Amino acid sequence: MQHDTNPFAADDADRHAIWEMLVRKDIDGFAAADWAIFSGGFKHDGFAGLDAKGSLDPADWALRFPTVEAYRDAWLADARRARETAYAEPLRDALFRATDMRDIRVAGDTATARKTFDDAIALADGGSQRLNWQSVFFCTKEAGAWKITGFVGFLPFAGK
Repeated sequence: MQHDTNPFAADDADRHAIWEMLVRKDIDGFAAADWAIFSGGFKHDGFAGLDAKGSLDPADWALRFPTVEAYRDAWLADARRARETAYAEPLRDALFRATDMRDIRVAGDTATARKTFDDAIALADGGSQRLNWQSVFFCTKEAGAWKITGFVGFLPFAGK
């Protein structure tokens, strides 16, 4: 199975574009540790990213990314750590395999997209790195292009 195939047909233009922005560009940029691949998908004015810290209780959540720049810095630090990790398989392929985003809800020029991670990446030493969480992204359409306005990330995920 080809894990990097967009599950939304091109004639489902909004969902197709949101998937490309939040899955393909995120993974391609992350695997290359190249923010420029992913950076065009953000609305800077009013952006907010919450870290749920693995909890469903909003009282536990933190406004960890009050700006796109704060998110960029954390994303790049994670991407660089991933590039320094000795994986037993290609990182890009493993990230696509672990990622699912079919729950995209569009209402006019506003959308939510739920992205789940549920798999493990094999490590060269014989172990694995577990990916198991979900994030809900908030998007808006401006001048015909979808932009990320914020998200609640690192929510618990019970799996498929």
